[in-house]
Amino acid sequence: LTPFNFSLVVQQVLFVGTLAIGQTIIILTAGIDLSVGAIAVFVSVIMGKLSADFGVPGVAALGIGLLFGTGCGLLNGLLITRLKLPPFIVTLGTLSIFFALNLYVSSSTTIDGRDMDPLLTITGTRIDVPIIDTAVPVSSFLMLGMYAIMWYVLKYTAWGRHIYATGDDPEASRLTGIRVDRVLLAVYAVAGLIYAIGAWFLIGRLDGASPVAGQTANLDTITAVVIGGTSLFGGRGTIIGTLLGAVIVGIARNGLAIARYEIPFLTGGDGEVLVIQFDPLWQNFTIGLLVIIAVTLDQWIRRVSS
Repeated sequence: LTPFNFSLVVQQVLFVGTLAIGQTIIILTAGIDLSVGAIAVFVSVIMGKLSADFGVPGVAALGIGLLFGTGCGLLNGLLITRLKLPPFIVTLGTLSIFFALNLYVSSSTTIDGRDMDPLLTITGTRIDVPIIDTAVPVSSFLMLGMYAIMWYVLKYTAWGRHIYATGDDPEASRLTGIRVDRVLLAVYAVAGLIYAIGAWFLIGRLDGASPVAGQTANLDTITAVVIGGTSLFGGRGTIIGTLLGAVIVGIARNGLAIARYEIPFLTGGDGEVLVIQFDPLWQNFTIGLLVIIAVTLDQWIRRVSS
């Protein structure tokens, strides 16, 4: 519980929490997006390449990145609504496609933030917060603003209510006049836009664009959404719950990364200490376990409430 470590947790929650906003509205429609991390990293590489290698101004590079992310989400939505393919299969396929294109475009090399327009790395600028005696990235405040906007949209707009209705019962929603396919298409497009904003935040956090960043983002975002109380079967959940879920995921990963146990023992008369630390693989193990527990609780709640 130190200011420095708190800052690390905020940085980790920042990226996952931003992407989880898009994952939330998709899961609310009873869908799922496995390509979330691949889209975000791909967009970050594209923005970085445009700025560093082609000299595109920061505003233009950022705008192209946002449009590209929206297009990736729209592609997922079109495949789901027009071809009637399951979201799991579609996003599993585009996960591999975007990841392969990411490596091709980047040539598997990291793009240094010093070669980019300052606008692309400005989200990593730190702001001192006297209350917690540490500095946090400016993008953390932008992320909270995005949560506030999505909270309002889901709670007080017709589109937000249509998202819930579509996830709860798409056929009944269609009979009441809701254009279900149009809602789904908009949801995946907006999610793609949110992933692109997350890519901008990622560039600021890394001070560059790495083609191998965010490899666990799909698992982490799903975990954050489910732990936050959003049902994988759609129609139930809150965006504020997702934020809390992202914080839990960030704390879990951070805790396992720094956890250490000291076992004193004697060797040759000199007091020595055996230090045991967790292997990084146990982070993924724990997150996977949290997903199973959260889904089990969700199933149990649905059975009890019905």
